[in-house]
Amino acid sequence: MIKPLNDRVLIKMIEAEETSKGGIILTAGSQEKPQIAEVISVGPGGIDENGKKVVMEVKKGDKVITSKYSGTEVKYEGIEYIIVKQSDILAIVE
Repeated sequence: MIKPLNDRVLIKMIEAEETSKGGIILTAGSQEKPQIAEVISVGPGGIDENGKKVVMEVKKGDKVITSKYSGTEVKYEGIEYIIVKQSDILAIVE
Protein backbone atom coordinates (compact mmCIF):
# COMPACT_ATOMS: atom_id res chain seq x y z
CA MET A 1 0.00 0.00 0.00
CA ILE A 2 1.07 3.60 -0.56
CA LYS A 3 1.62 5.60 2.64
CA PRO A 4 1.86 9.37 2.14
CA LEU A 5 4.55 11.33 3.98
CA ASN A 6 4.27 14.63 5.85
CA ASP A 7 1.12 16.63 4.98
CA ARG A 8 0.30 14.64 1.85
CA VAL A 9 -2.92 12.75 1.16
CA LEU A 10 -3.52 9.77 -1.15
CA ILE A 11 -6.83 10.15 -2.98
CA LYS A 12 -8.77 8.26 -5.63
CA MET A 13 -10.98 10.26 -7.96
CA ILE A 14 -14.65 9.35 -7.99
CA GLU A 15 -15.86 8.51 -11.50
CA ALA A 16 -17.84 11.24 -13.24
CA GLU A 17 -21.44 10.42 -14.05
CA GLU A 18 -22.04 9.38 -17.64
CA THR A 19 -25.51 10.93 -17.84
CA SER A 20 -26.66 14.46 -17.22
CA LYS A 21 -29.37 15.40 -14.72
CA GLY A 22 -31.80 15.45 -17.63
CA GLY A 23 -30.90 11.87 -18.62
CA ILE A 24 -28.67 12.74 -21.60
CA ILE A 25 -25.74 10.36 -22.06
CA LEU A 26 -22.47 12.30 -22.12
CA THR A 27 -19.51 11.40 -24.31
CA ALA A 28 -16.07 11.13 -22.73
CA GLY A 29 -14.99 14.42 -24.34
CA SER A 30 -17.89 16.40 -22.89
CA GLN A 31 -17.37 15.27 -19.30
CA GLU A 32 -15.49 17.61 -17.00
CA LYS A 33 -12.53 16.33 -15.04
CA PRO A 34 -13.98 15.16 -11.70
CA GLN A 35 -12.92 17.12 -8.66
CA ILE A 36 -14.48 14.93 -5.96
CA ALA A 37 -12.25 12.22 -4.57
CA GLU A 38 -12.14 9.71 -1.75
CA VAL A 39 -9.31 9.87 0.77
CA ILE A 40 -7.48 6.53 0.77
CA SER A 41 -4.61 7.33 3.15
CA VAL A 42 -3.30 10.33 5.09
CA GLY A 43 0.24 11.26 6.08
CA PRO A 44 1.15 12.01 9.71
CA GLY A 45 1.38 15.78 9.16
CA GLY A 46 4.42 17.93 8.62
CA ILE A 47 6.05 21.05 9.98
CA ASP A 48 5.11 24.46 8.55
CA GLU A 49 7.52 27.32 7.86
CA ASN A 50 7.09 28.56 11.45
CA GLY A 51 8.10 25.21 12.94
CA LYS A 52 4.55 24.29 14.03
CA LYS A 53 3.10 20.83 13.39
CA VAL A 54 0.55 20.71 10.57
CA VAL A 55 -2.67 19.11 11.83
CA MET A 56 -4.29 16.77 9.31
CA GLU A 57 -7.93 17.76 8.91
CA VAL A 58 -8.94 14.93 6.57
CA LYS A 59 -9.15 11.23 7.34
CA LYS A 60 -9.45 7.97 5.44
CA GLY A 61 -12.88 7.62 3.83
CA ASP A 62 -13.61 11.36 3.57
CA LYS A 63 -15.00 12.68 0.29
CA VAL A 64 -13.09 15.81 -0.68
CA ILE A 65 -12.98 18.46 -3.38
CA THR A 66 -9.52 19.15 -4.80
CA SER A 67 -7.98 21.77 -7.04
CA LYS A 68 -8.46 20.70 -10.67
CA TYR A 69 -4.87 20.07 -11.70
CA SER A 70 -3.13 19.51 -8.38
CA GLY A 71 -1.14 16.54 -7.20
CA THR A 72 0.94 13.78 -8.69
CA GLU A 73 -0.76 10.91 -10.47
CA VAL A 74 0.50 7.43 -9.63
CA LYS A 75 -0.62 3.98 -10.72
CA TYR A 76 -0.27 1.20 -8.14
CA GLU A 77 -1.46 -2.36 -8.70
CA GLY A 78 -3.54 -1.22 -11.67
CA ILE A 79 -5.40 1.52 -9.78
CA GLU A 80 -4.86 5.23 -10.43
CA TYR A 81 -4.33 7.47 -7.41
CA ILE A 82 -3.30 11.07 -6.87
CA ILE A 83 -1.02 12.29 -4.09
CA VAL A 84 -1.85 15.87 -3.06
CA LYS A 85 -0.78 18.21 -0.30
CA GLN A 86 -3.50 18.82 2.26
CA SER A 87 -3.47 22.50 1.20
CA ASP A 88 -4.68 21.40 -2.29
CA ILE A 89 -7.87 20.02 -0.73
CA LEU A 90 -10.50 22.73 -0.86
CA ALA A 91 -13.37 21.15 1.11
CA ILE A 92 -14.76 18.02 2.70
CA VAL A 93 -18.10 16.84 1.26
CA GLU A 94 -20.55 15.84 4.01
